[in-house]
Amino acid sequence: MAKPQIKDLKGAVLDVATLLDYQAGAVVSREIIKKDAGTVTLFAFDRGQGLSEHTAPFDALIYIIDGAAEITISAKPHRVKKGEMIILPAHKPHALKAVKKFKMLLVMVRA
Repeated sequence: MAKPQIKDLKGAVLDVATLLDYQAGAVVSREIIKKDAGTVTLFAFDRGQGLSEHTAPFDALIYIIDGAAEITISAKPHRVKKGEMIILPAHKPHALKAVKKFKMLLVMVRA
C-alpha cells in the first residue's frame, strides 16, 4: 500500500507509526513538515543503526514512537523508549543508536 503524500496528511487524522516502514540494515526518513521556522521529520532505524555524533544550531525534540534508542548528549547516554521524549540542546554534540529498532519524530524549531 502506498504511503500518503504530504499534501494528503494535512487535515487528516493519522497513526504516525504507520507513515514509515522499517528497512533492514537502514535508516529511513520522511519529512512531514518543512518550513523556514522548522521541520518535522519521521525516522525509522533498524537495530544497530544510528546517527554519528554531530551538533545542530537549534534545539531539537525527539519523541520515540516505537522501540528504544540510546541518545547521547555531550557524552552522557540516555535510554529513551516508546512514549518518551528528549530535547537535544543547540550546539551540544549528540548521537543516536538503535538498541532495538525504533521510530522517532524529530521536531526542529529554527525560530
